[in-house]
Amino acid sequence: MERNTEKLVKIAINALEDKKGEDISVLNVGKITIIADYFVIVSGNNPNQVQALADNVEDTLTKEGIEPKSKEGYMNANWILMDYGDFVVHIFDNESRSFFDLERIWKDADKVVIEEM
Repeated sequence: MERNTEKLVKIAINALEDKKGEDISVLNVGKITIIADYFVIVSGNNPNQVQALADNVEDTLTKEGIEPKSKEGYMNANWILMDYGDFVVHIFDNESRSFFDLERIWKDADKVVIEEM
């Protein structure tokens, strides 16, 4: 089965929106790293919402036949990283997102307009 990465990223974004994820951002990092093609970054207001966001992404993508290669940070719920190979979903609480500031670290990446995906 050929993976359509942009389609899967959009499915992940919809799952995040369904659980009221805030400030969703997508970076195209494929030209500057071999880690992944896209980073999806989102914030949740509290540990329960951060975990609910991760659960909904995983459940939704599992229905598409896609399982994460790894998932880290679920128990602490301040930064959950979900690696899907071609894309990585970063789910932060507000404080951790400000502290780690992935958008600044990866400032050379192209910001993707979600509506155009």
